[in-house]
Amino acid sequence: MRAITVSDDRLVLTEVPDPSPGPGEVLLDVAAAGVNRADLLQRAGHYPPPPGASDVIGLEVSGTVRELGEGVTGWRVGDRVCAVLAGGGYATRAVVPAGQLLPVPQDWELVDAAALPEAVCTAWSNLVDVGRLAPGETLLVHGGSGGVGSVAVQLGRALGARVLTTAGSPARAARCEDLGADVAVDHHDDVPAAVTAATGGRGVDVILDVLGAGALADNVAMLATGGRLIVIGTQRGSRAEVNLLTLMQKRASVHGTTLRSRPLEDKARIVAAVRERVWPMVADGRLRAVVHERLPLAEAERAHALLDSGEVFGKLLLITDTA
Repeated sequence: MRAITVSDDRLVLTEVPDPSPGPGEVLLDVAAAGVNRADLLQRAGHYPPPPGASDVIGLEVSGTVRELGEGVTGWRVGDRVCAVLAGGGYATRAVVPAGQLLPVPQDWELVDAAALPEAVCTAWSNLVDVGRLAPGETLLVHGGSGGVGSVAVQLGRALGARVLTTAGSPARAARCEDLGADVAVDHHDDVPAAVTAATGGRGVDVILDVLGAGALADNVAMLATGGRLIVIGTQRGSRAEVNLLTLMQKRASVHGTTLRSRPLEDKARIVAAVRERVWPMVADGRLRAVVHERLPLAEAERAHALLDSGEVFGKLLLITDTA
């Protein structure tokens, strides 16, 4: 098969041996792979794959089932699927634990389905499992124009929350409002002041944050009493001080999470919940894949440069010749 490998910090399309599915695994013919910021971190040597995972970059794909490993039930060769991976997505074939597969109905675009698994599983597990977001609460999504952010805005709205978000320009903020955000703020402006105005000084119940250290103080200040701050990225650093007294007075909490390194059974649980609760939202149009551009797999280098530029709204996809 062909896969993207890293050579002298360059992304190169190379012939590599085909993977084989082990017990409980499925081999896919990949139609498309989603491009994520974690991919850029892995390429730079800052986010290695978990033990036993493929060292090929790529955390989500769509495609068709080619082969079933021993003990796999519920799936057949030829099924259209998408999946969240611990690695191996930038390739024409990929092995996936069966519990991390999601069906792609015939009326969905198979290529575009690659934009959903990582973002939807990340948004669902953090907003619902960790954040306990409830109808009528207020959610702040940092980076609503990103891959996860564009899904989190839609998901928060579908769950009955009032959604605030930040974006990199007035035009991008307006597009976030088109996705369902009630208030979208240019992140170059005074975000805490905008949140104070939007909430009448109450603050927000849940914050989904990709910024990390550089936004920690403002995030804690923007939390309402009983608020939950969930950090899923460190774009502005990974070390910061927090005023514990403020957290105590607000009876608030700070959580840090990742998806990639979770145990298989935990990922399977999240995927099952997404299939039951979120997939109907995609089917009826409450949530959609937001695709910025589709590029050939061989142009992975350009895809990374685009993502790093900050110009991408939603997801970039790498398409194989099996699509």
